Amino acid sequence: MEKNMKRTKEKNSKKKIWLWIVGSLSVIFLIFIGNAYYTIQKTMNKINTPLIETTENADIEQKIVTKKDPFSVLMLGVDERKDDSGRSDTMIVITVNPEKQTMKMLSIPRDTRTEIIGHDSVDKINHAYAFGGVPMAVDTVKHFLDIPIDYYVFINMEGFLQIIDTIGGVTIDNDMDLTYDSYKFPKGEITLSGDEALIFSRIRYEDPRGDFGRQIRQRQIIEAVMNKASKTPSILLKATDLLDVVGDNVRMNFTMKDLIQLQSIYKKMDHNIDQLSFKEGDGKRIDHIWYYIPNETELQKIQSELQESLK
Repeated sequence: MEKNMKRTKEKNSKKKIWLWIVGSLSVIFLIFIGNAYYTIQKTMNKINTPLIETTENADIEQKIVTKKDPFSVLMLGVDERKDDSGRSDTMIVITVNPEKQTMKMLSIPRDTRTEIIGHDSVDKINHAYAFGGVPMAVDTVKHFLDIPIDYYVFINMEGFLQIIDTIGGVTIDNDMDLTYDSYKFPKGEITLSGDEALIFSRIRYEDPRGDFGRQIRQRQIIEAVMNKASKTPSILLKATDLLDVVGDNVRMNFTMKDLIQLQSIYKKMDHNIDQLSFKEGDGKRIDHIWYYIPNETELQKIQSELQESLK
């Protein structure tokens, strides 16, 4: 009898300890989720910047990412300096068609000569940001490519290296040997830290392809970051650090709901990215300034391809 009572007490005691452990872990988990949600929401409030401010006369609504409707994104990589708004030396347009499960990515040469919408001038396309910020850059690219731009992502390139360091670097397949000062990038698979990735993406004169070679490397780095962020669960453990870096260096008009949909869509099509590029234009000096002059036939072909991808 006493033995049975003793066993019952031990079972109850163990049960209480187990319930206490489970309860404690549940509380810790809920606190973690609460803090994570608060941190994410705080970061999203900081980086989410609508392209068009709502006014009484505004009749354009913010687009919402869905698993069906195609959309386009303009990525602006800007080198911001003290007392200088900087120029968008990296301008990449991405079109996404969830239904067809296709993505197209186009790098626009920064020296492309075109009309700057809202500035009443013809200049290098990367000057649009310096003249009128993100809205003028978006309007100029829309006019140049003759497609709608639904979303934008602004990245401070100096801060971008911090993002790469936070996720533990990126691995890419380098297509040629490159050297810049003390930095050496051998041909083949290489893993880059944030600092190395920034230098790698900026190399221009050391590459015989000039700005076109740099565009290839920029796309490689962006793809590598997107792939790692969407496929590596361990990145969640660094979420707080990553969110702090993102909050300081990124602006976009995607909402949190959009980003969740975007991740789901991207996982299904990340092996089907069609890289587009300008290859047939010419360099020309006008009033002592060097410009890239797109080939009209090639420009029209690229415009048609992007337009078709958004149908």
